[in-house]
Amino acid sequence: MPILNDILDNKVLGREFKRGREEGKLEGKLEGKLEGKLEGKLEGKLKVLRRQVEKRFGPIPSWAEARLAGRSPADLEELSVRVLDAPSMEDLLK
Repeated sequence: MPILNDILDNKVLGREFKRGREEGKLEGKLEGKLEGKLEGKLEGKLKVLRRQVEKRFGPIPSWAEARLAGRSPADLEELSVRVLDAPSMEDLLK
């Protein structure tokens, strides 16, 4: 015979289940905020580097855009320094 009681109605298990669900929601929100901040930082670094490259070498071709888009934040920082001395866009993005 099946038991039709809802776990949320149980005095002990219901309380713990609800608490666990709330903790999970909080963790998810925090992870989402952190991920959003990281993506925002990456996008900001990429934007600045694009402007530097365009100022130094002119319009960015699609092949270079693809290479820039795949870089990590650390790589973008490195490139933002190397762009000052690179003789060409090809040398910069090797």
